[in-house]
Amino acid sequence: MYLDGSETKRLLIRKLEVSDIPIWESFFENNPFLPFLGLDLSLDIKAQSKDWIERQLWRYENNKYGHHALIDKQTNKFIGQCGLLTQEIDNKIETEIGYHIIPEYWGKGYATEAARKFRDYAFENNLCNSLVSIIDVRNIVSQKVAEKNGMKRTKQLKYFNLDVYIYRIEREEYESI
Repeated sequence: MYLDGSETKRLLIRKLEVSDIPIWESFFENNPFLPFLGLDLSLDIKAQSKDWIERQLWRYENNKYGHHALIDKQTNKFIGQCGLLTQEIDNKIETEIGYHIIPEYWGKGYATEAARKFRDYAFENNLCNSLVSIIDVRNIVSQKVAEKNGMKRTKQLKYFNLDVYIYRIEREEYESI
């Protein structure tokens, strides 16, 4: 996969595997942010995790990027996911940076660190001229991550029945960081 085997200061990045499904279940436990993600919350934790991982594997196979596993270098623990995603917004194909951290690892800057790696990769490899993050209007924490990565709120819209903000960074803005 596109960033499989790469690293940041604190993280190893690798492609997701079916064997990650049980580990990812902890993302769905006691997570107050789940309503912000447009998931089918009627599914049990095992089904949600399986559906999530299988969706990323489908993205890999269909050249739509996909999330990667984030592994803490010091502990070797799976702490979350981050990646580029192909999305359609207002009938236009966009490249999104998405990030999701398991609740026990929140507040340590992992989402920002990982999102920067994927942002840099996208621009340095000329994958797009702008990147977006689609963030529920209630998700202040993810909005702050986007802002730390140089993104600006550009519009509000309905996306899969959620009220979301579109955060964006253009190549020119990235080059001036």
